[in-house]
Amino acid sequence: MFRIPDFRLIKTKKKNRSSLEIVRDMLSVATERSRKTRILYDAHLNYLLLEKYLKILLENELLKTVDDSFYLVTWKGKNFLQNYEEHVERCKRIGEEIKDAHKEKLALKNMCFNNEPKSKQNAREKMALV
Repeated sequence: MFRIPDFRLIKTKKKNRSSLEIVRDMLSVATERSRKTRILYDAHLNYLLLEKYLKILLENELLKTVDDSFYLVTWKGKNFLQNYEEHVERCKRIGEEIKDAHKEKLALKNMCFNNEPKSKQNAREKMALV
């Protein structure tokens, strides 16, 4: 039987990107003059999505056409990229804070209920996760 070697040719299934992630990917490609096909391939889009988002980005002046066949990010698009990156970093920090708060909560519960039988502790922790 023929077997494909694992050279990362088979991609694992990823969650669908949000519209903001698609915009970020398209604008990132267009930081240098890019044709439609380059944006299509590098942003991992199909033709219909490319057309839909190009229209939106052009209308909102995040992207502009250059020489009728190239696209380039505008200052407004660069501002979007910077703000989006800051948003992602802030979300990561908040996520870490939530994880730390959950650990602190579990430590407090252990202080209060460490004399209970393990079955009650496990049930209590399961209820806390809900």
